[in-house]
Amino acid sequence: MPRRKAHKPADPLPFRPFAEDAGVQTFAGFSIENGTRRMALHGSLDLTRDRAGLTRARALKTLLDAVVATLEAEDLPDAVPDEPEVSEPVRNPFA
Repeated sequence: MPRRKAHKPADPLPFRPFAEDAGVQTFAGFSIENGTRRMALHGSLDLTRDRAGLTRARALKTLLDAVVATLEAEDLPDAVPDEPEVSEPVRNPFA
């Protein structure tokens, strides 16, 4: 019977959830944009039934565990208000 490799801990997250508005973590075509009021998840992530799928599932779990721990440690409002898009006037180059 083949020996199974010991589980190696996942690399630490490159950012802390909700800590800043500029960080992005990307793995396997899936991006998580950090923000102080919300995080946005974009893309596609295949969790295949193989070692690569297990690695991706563990990375996703690590990220979601950090998000849940951050949220559980705070006194949260019922909802975050929608933020209007901020636009700045731009000079008309044809005027």
